[in-house]
Amino acid sequence: MNIPGGESWPRLAGLNANYIAKQLHDFKAGDRQNATMVTFANMLDDQQIADVASYYSQLPATPGQGGDNADEALLARGQQLAERGDWNAYIVSCQSCHGPGGQGVGETFPGIAGQHAGYISAQLNAWKSDTRSNDPQNLMGAIAKRMSEEDIQAVSAWYATQPAAEGEATQ
Repeated sequence: MNIPGGESWPRLAGLNANYIAKQLHDFKAGDRQNATMVTFANMLDDQQIADVASYYSQLPATPGQGGDNADEALLARGQQLAERGDWNAYIVSCQSCHGPGGQGVGETFPGIAGQHAGYISAQLNAWKSDTRSNDPQNLMGAIAKRMSEEDIQAVSAWYATQPAAEGEATQ
């Protein structure tokens, strides 16, 4: 769900089950902070976490929200950052880790194509401000700190407009 100017929740459908389980365990352990998710994660035992993660991973991904109103220049900047990065600012392309088209790579690098723009933006800002740090070697923190607010908005909007999976039906 994406609420302009408000909190945005992630699209979980279609994400890697092991990635979802890791995030739930991180909320439960206090390595990730969100009042709603901590409460939910704390209600689950290990088997329930595995079951929830498996369930969401098998759902068809829905289209991202929040990128449709972005202008062409912002989307072009987002595509540049996603596909090529910005070496003048030492920003590695998103696809270097998240794979071609932002489809994700295994359980460590989630698919971000089709994710809600508000959620991507919120997470990049969390890494930038060190309020999120549960990724390998703080790769996202290092990259996010080099991104301007416009860069964050651009890549968030661009990924929200991309299909989450090849051949996926949009609803």
